[in-house]
Amino acid sequence: MKFTIAQASSVDVTRRSLLIGAAGGAVTAMAASLPKTAFAAPSEIVMMDALTLAKSIRSREVSCVEVMTAYLDHIEKFNPKVNAIVALQERADLLAQAGERDRQIARGEVMGPLHGFPHAVKDLAAVKGIRTTMGSPIFKDFVPKADSIMVDRLRKAGAIFIGKTNTPEFGLGSQTYNQVYGATRNAYDQTRTSGGSSGGAAVSLALRMLPVADGSDYAGSLRNPAGWNNVFGFRTSYGRVPADARDVWLPSMGVIGPMARSVPDLAMLLSVQAGYDSRVPLSIEGTGADFAGSLQADFKGKKIAWTGDFNGYLPFEPGVLDVCKQALKVFESMGCIVEEAVPDYPVDAVWRAWLKLRAWQNGSALLAYYNDPAKRALLKPEAVFEVENGMKLSAYDISAASVVRSDWTQAVRRLFETYDFLIAPTAQVFPFDAGLHWPQEIAGKKMETYHEWMKGVLPFTMSGCPALAAPAGFGAHGLPMGIQIVGPNHAEMACLQLAYAYDAANGWAASRLPPLLSGV
Repeated sequence: MKFTIAQASSVDVTRRSLLIGAAGGAVTAMAASLPKTAFAAPSEIVMMDALTLAKSIRSREVSCVEVMTAYLDHIEKFNPKVNAIVALQERADLLAQAGERDRQIARGEVMGPLHGFPHAVKDLAAVKGIRTTMGSPIFKDFVPKADSIMVDRLRKAGAIFIGKTNTPEFGLGSQTYNQVYGATRNAYDQTRTSGGSSGGAAVSLALRMLPVADGSDYAGSLRNPAGWNNVFGFRTSYGRVPADARDVWLPSMGVIGPMARSVPDLAMLLSVQAGYDSRVPLSIEGTGADFAGSLQADFKGKKIAWTGDFNGYLPFEPGVLDVCKQALKVFESMGCIVEEAVPDYPVDAVWRAWLKLRAWQNGSALLAYYNDPAKRALLKPEAVFEVENGMKLSAYDISAASVVRSDWTQAVRRLFETYDFLIAPTAQVFPFDAGLHWPQEIAGKKMETYHEWMKGVLPFTMSGCPALAAPAGFGAHGLPMGIQIVGPNHAEMACLQLAYAYDAANGWAASRLPPLLSGV
């Protein structure tokens, strides 16, 4: 959905002066250099896709001060209903930063694709000078002195950090709530969960409180909330986006990726995030420039494997598979050949191996807090669960689980010799009650752990393949569901191109906005 830039009226020009003046004298001083012939109303500004917004800023059809004001007003109106953006910074300071971005443009100095964009970082990544809690009371007052690698790239691309997006404690669980900030509500139904762990990011996008958003994904944390809020999320290949880590040689299965309202916006943000960094020796060579290229491609004759419920292994809430199968018809209308197929490997063995690797990697990261009695008392049960399960494992157990992971990767690779892409649901259930910690059962099958209900995304985590979450449609109760578009290892561009063609033929993200936005 595109929005034209409305011509300024005398009221608009008066309002422009007020907005600029609100940022202080330094911003008012640059008023004469701002364009006087074009203006977008606040609701129009926040409804622009990110690429259109960036173009409008660069051409000075809108000022960065106007953009910041429009977004802050929008956040003030909608964020109290969903609690997606946390640690929101002072308006005067943000407007002053926006004013500086305007002066840079007046001098012909555009920092990058995110110049003047209001941005909130997922509250697991460090942002210099902004409280970064990771959803834990242990860090409720922690303010980093330096940016993470990814945040530094966003800053250099021109983003203005307005705060953080909410996440579960230490990112554990696909349900966004914590003791520091509380729960984040679904954009489409505020009685339901947003998903997680990038729940705040997904809801912020869906409600147009951010132009783009960053997230991370270990067990569906970019995919589940994207699917549940009718936006796009991209779990990238290992090393595509360099991630800070204490151990650079045995990295986590978690990765960083972009979230957006459209596929071109998703590709644009990935172009900023991606690229080699010598501090992360396993990061992928090159830059993110490739993702700024054309997304046009012909998919006629391409073969897609629909993994579905993995031959009956995965339980699903009624209606989920029906919504996803409707989405498959879109690929067929594009000329793709869709068949049901799964890798030739026991998926339960993959799940059991994932449990061990998860406990080892997450438990190791949390062990220091567990060993401190005062801090252990502040850990949620799921964090204690990971540490204590990790304590039961030997090095040989980890090695054996890693071999299963490698065998599974080879099985997935062999499937890609027949198929160009794999497609699967982003979750096994629709968004559930926001007061529920996690689903205890699905279709009568009891869930043994806090993450078993997300078992359908874990095979792709274990494969190392890129998996792009795209909207699939809505269930009978009006709740969103998504699909994962999975490509071979390092095939991010192919996933983006297929998602772009799919969205052009489908258009859920733009055509069905959250009911809260009905008056915007």
